[in-house]
Order: sequence, then C-alpha cells, then structure tokens
Amino acid sequence: MRLLRLPFLLFIICFAATLSVSAQQITGVWKGRIDKKKVELKIIQKGDSLTGTAYYFETANNYKRYSIKGYFDSRDNSVVWWDEQLLEEKGKFLFGKSSPQLSVADFNCPGSGKMFLDGKASPKEDPEGPKGPVGLTKASGPNFPDEWDYVIGRERPSWCTLLEKPAPEGDPHAIEEILERNQELVNRVKYLVKAVQVQRPVRLKKRLEGDRLDLDACINATIDLRTRIPPDPRVHAILGRQQRDLSVLVLLDLSQSTNDLIADQSTTVLKLAREATVLLADAMARIGDSFAIHGFSSNGRHDVGYYRFKDFDRPYGELPKARLAGMTGQLSTRMGTALRHAGSFLQDRRAHKKLILLVTDGEPSDIDVHDAQYLVFDAKKAVEENNRHGIFTYCMSLDPKADRYVSRIFGMRNYMVLDHIRRLPEKLPMLYMRVTN
Repeated sequence: MRLLRLPFLLFIICFAATLSVSAQQITGVWKGRIDKKKVELKIIQKGDSLTGTAYYFETANNYKRYSIKGYFDSRDNSVVWWDEQLLEEKGKFLFGKSSPQLSVADFNCPGSGKMFLDGKASPKEDPEGPKGPVGLTKASGPNFPDEWDYVIGRERPSWCTLLEKPAPEGDPHAIEEILERNQELVNRVKYLVKAVQVQRPVRLKKRLEGDRLDLDACINATIDLRTRIPPDPRVHAILGRQQRDLSVLVLLDLSQSTNDLIADQSTTVLKLAREATVLLADAMARIGDSFAIHGFSSNGRHDVGYYRFKDFDRPYGELPKARLAGMTGQLSTRMGTALRHAGSFLQDRRAHKKLILLVTDGEPSDIDVHDAQYLVFDAKKAVEENNRHGIFTYCMSLDPKADRYVSRIFGMRNYMVLDHIRRLPEKLPMLYMRVTN
C-alpha cells in the first residue's frame, strides 16, 4: 500500500509545484506591443485568474490606462486577458479610434531567464474582427505586495510595486578603515556576542539507546516485522541541544533624511549607520551566524526600491563590503512594504529564531501618502504578518520623537530609541546581543 501511495504523492507534489511556478512566472510586468501599440502590462495571477493594468502609450503625454481581467489555462499554457475599464486617458487623438482589446497569447519560456507572450489581439466587442499581433517580453524583478488600509479595514491587493535594484559599489577599503578605527570596540563586541547562547532542544532520532522511543521508527519496525523483514533496531530517541540556531536580517532605512548631519555637524546619519552595520556584520561573520544585510527607500507606491548588500549563505567578502561602502540615502520610507519583502527571505530559513533588525531614523512616510497614520498602521500590519510566520521584528530608531509611533508598530518591548545618535556604532551590536539571548 505504501508503495502505491508514493508515486501518487509525488505526482500531486510535482503538479502543485508546476502550478506555483507558472503563477510566479506570469505575475510581473510585461513590455512590448499589442496590435502595433506600445504597451506595458502589470499582471497578477491568483489561481487561474488574472488581474492588473494595461498602459498603452505613445509619449508621456499621450496614453490610456485600463484595468484588465483574464485567465491562464495551464493545459496549453495560454493566457487570455481583456481591457476591463478605462482608468485614465491623456491625449485626445491617441491611436485614432482605438477600442478596448481582447488578447490571446501563448506563454513561452525558452530558457536563460527569458519569457514571452506571443499571440493575437482583437477588439473586445468584436472577437472575430480584425486581429493584430501580440508580442510581449517579461521585464525583470518586480514584486507586487499588498498594503493595509486602516480606513477601510482591509488589504489593498497588489497595491505596491517593489523593485530589487542593484546596489551601487564603493571602495571596500573604506570598510576595513572602519574596523581599524574601532578595533577596541570590535574586540569587545566579539567577546560579548560569543557569550550569547541561542539554543533549542533537538530530538535526535533512530538511536540504539535513548531515554524515549522514536515513534516513527517503531511503526516502521512493526511493519517490517509483519512483512517478515528484519527490522531496524534503532528505535530510540534522545534529547540534545543545538546552539546558535538563528537567522538575522539587518534592514536599513536608506531614505533622504539619512543624509542629514547630526547635531555636532561632523558626520551624517548614513555614515553612522554604515559604521554600526560594519561592526555588527564583522562580529556575526566571525561567530558564524547566518545573516543578511538589506536596505530600502521609496518614491511612491509604484517605486519601492530594495537593495541586497549581503544575502544569506553568501560569504561576507569583498562584494558585500563594496556594496556597503557605496550605499546612499534617497527618497522616502515605505516601511511596511520593505518589512514584508524582508520577511519573505526569512520564511523558508530553517532556523529556530528568525529576526529582522530594522535601523531607521524616522516614521514611515511617502510622497503619495498624506495621512500620517496610514503607513504607520501598514507597517504594524506587516510586523504582525511576519510574527505569524515566526519572524520577530525589532527596531532601533534614531528619531528622538519616535516613542509616539514605534510602540504602536513594533510593540512595547520591541524597540529602542537612541537619544545620542553618535553612539549607534556601539549600541547596535549590543542590541543584537540582547535580542538574540
């Protein structure tokens, strides 16, 4: 019976994985032409349903934007969508007498990361009428996270566009200079962090001797006995301990305000944040902790930039150091969107403790949001979503007035407000030691 079930289970798993991969591949931004018109499609797939927007344009002052609906047929990899509602129009004579389109295309993925939608388009009101060509290529990298609207009490689906942007590189020798300049602090932090014990009980199964029975091994041994097969005698389990079982993502706010000079006018907030991050990264790398360093900024909901300076399972070498040396402050702080994306990197990590350590100098804000509470509540919702996935979020705020909003976002004991910004390089590693204890 077990042998019959195995192929069936493998088939179900492979089929589900195929659907998931297809959804991941179709969701995104597609650029090209539909019936000779330049177009940019934003497609979001949920199940076999498609939603999004179609942006037809000739110039920046001559365009139409529609909402779209459609579906994906996994049997033949066909994609069907149509212009549902006109959302915006600029330019009186755009495309002459153009009408909403119905498009049918084949999804092609020839390899090397390239994806295409090739097919035909016809007027929505006359599907059997004249047909024009559809030729679209998927653009690389966008992500469309939801955003919480506290006024209506629900999420706005696929409301933001997050783009993982290449981190500019600087001189990695600048990072070494930071370590040399703070050698005494480096040694002290290294000693203190080594003393932190992050442990969890681990059940070690299939042992010849132990203080309890391994239930799975006992069942398999019983089955073997009944089928007249010699059973495996390793049917015990013991309780052991695993040390330093954690994954940490350091998330840096890279908004324009980090370029401001501190009170004594000697340096900027960004330079102090870089220095603190370098000291912490050096300590974690020496100990062997699993960590990543990312940053974010935003320019409205359609342009949330996300920068990966150092990823999990990548060495902390010349390239991450060059990226840290080259990081710059710009634009605004759409915090909730960045926290959701940071959480996605930790969800699949096999670690007992998962932590996002956020370093920010102000409250969430963006150029297209005028309600001061809107992004605060969205960031709070993002923290709660990460908590449900077992991801703990802690904030170090450099804003002296942060008490009025950080407790609402992160909880009463999950933040620190640093009154003296100059002490950031010393305090950040100490904070790490405390929250991972």
